[in-house]
Amino acid sequence: MEQREYIVEAEGAGQRIDRFLSGEDTGLSRSALQGLVAEGHVLCNGKAPAKSLKLKAGDIILLEIPDAKPIEAVPQEIPLDIIYEDAHLLVVNKPKGMVVHPAPGNPDGTLVNALLWHCKGSLSGIGGEIRPGIVHRIDKDTSGLLVVAKDDATHIGLSQQMAVHSVERAYNTIVYGGFAQDEGFVESNLGRSKTDRKKMAVYPASEPHTKYAYTGYKVLERLGEFTMLECRLKTGRTHQIRVHMASIHHPVAGDPVYGPHNCITSLHGQCLHAKTLGFVHPITGEHLRFDSELPDYFTRFLTTLRQRTGGIPYERDDH
Repeated sequence: MEQREYIVEAEGAGQRIDRFLSGEDTGLSRSALQGLVAEGHVLCNGKAPAKSLKLKAGDIILLEIPDAKPIEAVPQEIPLDIIYEDAHLLVVNKPKGMVVHPAPGNPDGTLVNALLWHCKGSLSGIGGEIRPGIVHRIDKDTSGLLVVAKDDATHIGLSQQMAVHSVERAYNTIVYGGFAQDEGFVESNLGRSKTDRKKMAVYPASEPHTKYAYTGYKVLERLGEFTMLECRLKTGRTHQIRVHMASIHHPVAGDPVYGPHNCITSLHGQCLHAKTLGFVHPITGEHLRFDSELPDYFTRFLTTLRQRTGGIPYERDDH
């Protein structure tokens, strides 16, 4: 069980304890914090707080976070679109709607369950029982390429490349609005939103508990009220492209979290595809680079937009 201590400062005085904690970097949702308070896992000055307690400056809050209940990842015979495979790693093209690893609310049917079946349990153990072989993740409703490690040496080598940002990762996406320039970038620090713990947000570099993020982009095609972009990552933060595009007022089409309220529900999530992946094989030293076709949900939306705008694809002139 993990214990964390917080001291109430002047600006936190007068708040209820669950509201105060939801403003701290706990990584927990407001409802989860309310549950911990109700279960006696939160103390104020060493005592269980009354439900109506209003905090005072100087109060000491002790938060106990119980150990997570184990989720057993079991092999499941689920079809996989494998782009490349050898004795040490494989590259898989994940479909939209598939969760990468088991978690509360998604105990099975994940990429990990499918990998355990396909690899007969031969996956690196560094990610633990729930994330075997998983070196990096993409969101449930983001499609595209992922590299999976079969042994620990490969996992360590790939993780080191991720850490120094030498892995090539390019995404295609369709976003709202038009761009005056053909290329640009967004760089900022990202951290957990202080108002909604399920979301990420842009913060100044001086803000604690945040991490630097850089997304470069170039216009692939102008589509009237939308634009298709290629986004290249130097960093790989949670929801990075989605947050960065929304921060410059070009949210990803179909994104129910960072997009407009009248979300394009027919896309069933953000129109974002991890198209290109390149890295050095940690064991052989060979440079590998993979490119995937745009999936059906993406091409259908693209075709619809082209029909609306006269069907003339935009081509860049780099000469």
